Amino acid sequence: MTTALWGRTEQQDFRSRVRGTLLGSAIGDALGAPVAGLSLEGIREAHGPAGLTEPAAAHGRRGTVTAATQLTLFTVDGLIRAHVRRDTGGWHPPTDVHRAYLRWAATQHDWGPDERRADNGWLAREEWLYARRDPDRACLTGFADDTLGTLDQPKNPTARDAAATVRSAPFGLLVGWEPGLVLQLAVECAAQSHGHPTAYLSAGALAVIVHGLTRGEPLDTAVRGALALLTARPGHQPVTDALRRALVTETAPGPGPGPAESLSPGDGRSAEDTLAIAVHCALVAEDVRHGLRLAVNHSGDSTATGALCGALLGALHGETALPAAWLAELEGRATLLEMADDFALEMTQGPTLHTTPAWLARYPQA
Repeated sequence: MTTALWGRTEQQDFRSRVRGTLLGSAIGDALGAPVAGLSLEGIREAHGPAGLTEPAAAHGRRGTVTAATQLTLFTVDGLIRAHVRRDTGGWHPPTDVHRAYLRWAATQHDWGPDERRADNGWLAREEWLYARRDPDRACLTGFADDTLGTLDQPKNPTARDAAATVRSAPFGLLVGWEPGLVLQLAVECAAQSHGHPTAYLSAGALAVIVHGLTRGEPLDTAVRGALALLTARPGHQPVTDALRRALVTETAPGPGPGPAESLSPGDGRSAEDTLAIAVHCALVAEDVRHGLRLAVNHSGDSTATGALCGALLGALHGETALPAAWLAELEGRATLLEMADDFALEMTQGPTLHTTPAWLARYPQA
């Protein structure tokens, strides 16, 4: 890791990008949720020739998020605790992130927060997170017991969907880390539920791209940085091929369905195809709305592509670029902002926080 020097301007820019990443991912998740599982033709039948262009109801109302946003929040929780643990004795971030995912798994079968659990912290006491929102099967089985999946012995070795990728943007916010370490941590934590190389390498690629964006790189530069790191990894070819397609495919004009259908040789639901669609839509986006509309209007995993594209655009432009009207309806917005600000504080002022009882109560080491 490297040491970052934080002035006021740098802190404000970093916090804006952290907020943008988490909120952008959640907005894209919520936008894609109503059309998840629909073909492009089905989306057009339901929402008109331009496809879905504004938030629609899912899970009872507009703005509701899925397990993708829930798990992203728990990724952040685990990363903060890992940094706290580094200063209080012990340093193995994959273990702390795994414990956070186990706390998420409890929300999928408990009625509400278990006050007897000393390790819950503040996030696992947020009652709205206990709604079950289309959790991925590999996530449920991967975190069904306490066994930590590793690259040598991964969980669900045939799982190659995007559920591990969509929770991995927060690894890219570790701006004091070298890109190679960001890739390694994201890959190790993805293998805890998704053991197929294309799934965990897609997660690592996303983290490296977000890492570059958070440090001020243009999106195409950040993608090429990820490609350079991926080529040394066994099994990288499907992911690197998909990212190269994302860089060269031309777009069609307009806010509705665009080039996403042509980016995925399969059904658009594998991790690498989902990442490619999201990256391309972010590259050609005129603004956040336009990018997210492109990202969700296709026959693949619209929830995942929306979340990934939103994370990329949020990291690239910061929170002020996000559509205010869509934010106003977003479920869990206050929690997302609180977690984003906690993460920004931890990254910029961590050592001064780790002796504070209030901080240790928020992120207990039990």
